[in-house]
Amino acid sequence: MMSFLLGAILALLWAPTAQAEVLLQPDFNAEKFSGLWYVVSMASDCRVFLGKKDHLSMSTRAIRPTEEGGLHVHMEFPGADGCNQVDAEYLKVGSEGHFRVPALGYLDVRIVDTDYSSFAVLYIYKELEGALSTMVQLYSRTQDVSPQALKAFQDFYPTLGLPEDMMVMLPQSDACNPESKEAP
Repeated sequence: MMSFLLGAILALLWAPTAQAEVLLQPDFNAEKFSGLWYVVSMASDCRVFLGKKDHLSMSTRAIRPTEEGGLHVHMEFPGADGCNQVDAEYLKVGSEGHFRVPALGYLDVRIVDTDYSSFAVLYIYKELEGALSTMVQLYSRTQDVSPQALKAFQDFYPTLGLPEDMMVMLPQSDACNPESKEAP
């Protein structure tokens, strides 16, 4: 019993410090952020991601703001059986550009950097299968990422302790065809 209590106390003490202090995009504008984005690159220490990263392909996010200050996000992921789709509500937490996604488990999402017209860098802190992990995603308005966007991404993810071998540039896929889509 004593070892269980000690473990629980240590877990509580560790949890608040495990997440890095990550700054948000100044004056984040959800309206300008809305529309179609491609997820072109990711870096993460998540063991599930690391086991599958070489088999992942580019996915999409169709985003629109909600009246409550959050985001509605329609995600499409290429899979073995075609295009998988998921809808999620990103609930605003405090500052603009900071969200929680309760429908997907414990997910803390922060918009770190964006120019709205070509790229965005997102920081995601999550719990998956009982393990805490950090992920950084690079969004692009096109499937071909700009050098400026790639530099912003490559400059940011190492500051979180994520080495280059935990990063993947995602190949394009025809499984999901977003060419004519807008945010639902």
